[in-house]
Amino acid sequence: MYEPISCEFYDQLEVAIQRKIPSTIVYLKNEQKESTKGIVKTMCVFNCKEFLILDSGEKIRLDLIFTFNGKKHRDAHI
Repeated sequence: MYEPISCEFYDQLEVAIQRKIPSTIVYLKNEQKESTKGIVKTMCVFNCKEFLILDSGEKIRLDLIFTFNGKKHRDAHI
């Protein structure tokens, strides 16, 4: 089930997009913690779920992100 992200997190993502900040993202993928780096190009909604799109084309569901540039956004209990 998708859980909406906080407004503060959304604002942080918007700043990263506008300033083209190289970012490190730790997130849940296939029930495993994954880490990736890149520049967030945009955000989009697909099937009522929000995603960020990296410059590599990788899509990450926003509610599955544990940390973004070192800042915690959800508990890492998997």
